[in-house]
Amino acid sequence: MQLTFLGAAMMVTGSAFLLETGRHRGLVDCGMFQGSKEIEALNRRPFPFDPKTIDFVLLTHAHIDHSGLLPRLCKSGFKGPIYATPVTAALCGIMLPDSAHIQEYDAEVANRKGQRAGRKALQEPLYTVQEAYECLKQFVTVEYDREFALNDEIIFQFRDAGHILGSSMIELWVNETNDEKGRSKYLFSGDIGQPDQPILKNPTCIDSADFVIMESTYGNRLHEGQAKEEALAQIINDTYAAGGNVVIPAFAVGRTQTLLYYLRQFFKEKKIPDMPVIVDSPMAVSATDIFLGHPQEYDAESQAILSGNEHPFKMPNLVFAKSSDESKAINSMNEPVIIISASGMADAGRILHHLKHNLWRPESSVVLVGYQAQGSMGRRLLEGVRRVKIMGEQISVRAKIHNLDGFSAHADRQQLLDWLSCLQSPPVNIFMVHGEPDMSEPFARIVQGKFGYPCFVPRYGDAAVCQGRKWSLQESDAAVVNPDIRRLQEQISLIEANYREYRRRIERLLVSDSDKASDIVKRLAKVDSFIRQTFDDL
Repeated sequence: MQLTFLGAAMMVTGSAFLLETGRHRGLVDCGMFQGSKEIEALNRRPFPFDPKTIDFVLLTHAHIDHSGLLPRLCKSGFKGPIYATPVTAALCGIMLPDSAHIQEYDAEVANRKGQRAGRKALQEPLYTVQEAYECLKQFVTVEYDREFALNDEIIFQFRDAGHILGSSMIELWVNETNDEKGRSKYLFSGDIGQPDQPILKNPTCIDSADFVIMESTYGNRLHEGQAKEEALAQIINDTYAAGGNVVIPAFAVGRTQTLLYYLRQFFKEKKIPDMPVIVDSPMAVSATDIFLGHPQEYDAESQAILSGNEHPFKMPNLVFAKSSDESKAINSMNEPVIIISASGMADAGRILHHLKHNLWRPESSVVLVGYQAQGSMGRRLLEGVRRVKIMGEQISVRAKIHNLDGFSAHADRQQLLDWLSCLQSPPVNIFMVHGEPDMSEPFARIVQGKFGYPCFVPRYGDAAVCQGRKWSLQESDAAVVNPDIRRLQEQISLIEANYREYRRRIERLLVSDSDKASDIVKRLAKVDSFIRQTFDDL
């Protein structure tokens, strides 16, 4: 089988893996690229394969960076089944039409601006709301832990990933030769959740695989663990005392419900003052209804709360803002409030209005509780930017910015290692995906050092040709659509290699002469300034 990495390769978003056997072609995920304008522009490229030739899609979970290009795939000619767990299918039923609405709105705004600037070409949305609904008709649900034969060569099974409700890992058995030599097992981790989190069951422990395609979002970082709860309560108390609002960008599916769980607990234990909690996201309202409708997916602790005639994320002071008028009224309230709104990376949706009204207020707090992709508003706030542009207006950043990545739906380095330790025999190779280079590359080295497992960090378009328990790397035609891009990739690889050498030389120099540190810092600052200016010019 040939496995081609068409997304989430040296980046976190855009999950898509092309599977090709002798007689069949399929995809694991078909996600949207999210982050900077340059990254999001990748969503408009032609697919590097003919969608009409794809036989099936296996979907790990509903988050848009895994599912968001499915309507475009269907629009482009894919007619096959999209296999997902029942909860994932239900969540996609609200998330894909919502994504389409955003595509339509963004295209409308871009076209109005273009017309005012005298441009004739119109921008089409990636897909429409109607096309999203048409795509949903192709979903086929498969329960966890049930082996399902796709065809005469491939069998798969969904296993609980503990990331969001309905999320899955995929065990995939491929046999192209009808004998044991040609049989191999692939394990797609999807997004691995943190163990012992509210509502969700722990990630499934898998004991064997020949090839592991593993996420590495936090492969070089540890979460703060239990301290995150105390930290959040303290932020709320301090902000309340200052008379400000607590603004929390959160994904409508998963993070919002987890935050409600903790806030309910805080109020019950009187750890924070009695104040309104407003969820300002129509999709979060719908997602919460889906969570309410699938209690069988909850962990034991949440089911125990249910058995006591309570609910894990319901409280008297909780308000859901559904209409735009209700959303606008929040910023006219004359008392401190907790505002939870999408998107989680603070780069779209109603959260922008709340940031516009609160970022300039030193008494308010913005709490980031999940992964922030490169180029996103959330990442820029984390990096300490002093001004941001929101809806055409420059806003000073005076609010306190807090990062509580312990609330992330992703496992950290140690939790990923714990999950890998379930393997009872060495895999042939582990492909590190869903991670930026500063996460996936160090994690690959850590895994090799701890377990001795071979690891490889693929680039976009790399293809692994696997036969039984052997594999080789093959360049894919999908990797390069322009010879200039190949030259650029080679130049970037050279810069990366030089950077590592320069760093080693500087470290050796400082060992022998530490007095040069100040001069080196000044010189490197000039280099950094030049690089930044170069990117600004581009």
